[in-house]
Amino acid sequence: MSGENPASKPTPVQDVQGDGRWMSLHHRFVADSKDKEPEVVFIGDSLVQLMHQCEIWRELFSPLHALNFGIGGDGTQHVLWRLENGELEHIRPKIVVVWVGTNNHGHTAEQVAGGIKAIVQLVNQRQPQARVVVLVRVWESGKGRMAVFRDPLRCNHSWHGSGQLGTEQWLSSKISH
Repeated sequence: MSGENPASKPTPVQDVQGDGRWMSLHHRFVADSKDKEPEVVFIGDSLVQLMHQCEIWRELFSPLHALNFGIGGDGTQHVLWRLENGELEHIRPKIVVVWVGTNNHGHTAEQVAGGIKAIVQLVNQRQPQARVVVLVRVWESGKGRMAVFRDPLRCNHSWHGSGQLGTEQWLSSKISH
């Protein structure tokens, strides 16, 4: 791959609808991080955002004072921008769950993996005490859109072997068809 990886370049969402919703949610997340003491923080796209509506959230994660920093439509580059702009500044969670990549349309599997790696590196830098859990949505397509994630052991090994993630992280892979 030559040039810069667009999936790992921090970029805010373009406000094509003109309602400021994305930036408003980002500002709310920054404010929440100043007021709360979460044990767990979830970061990602609509898959994270919608977890807040599930019974399992109320049963398992609310008692941990979990924060949900999910915004529908976000790609890895958008999550990177949000994290670089305050969402992790005032908290010290024990666990940070990252679930993003579904909306990286037009990016290759390798670019998406690079974006996720950049997120994990940033979380490790800003939250060295936290364990990072990466959830990866895997799907098949004629072009092998996310082939790099098909084999979680290969992916896990390559990430650990690169020395990029360190020994405290692990990769959880959820396969959906």
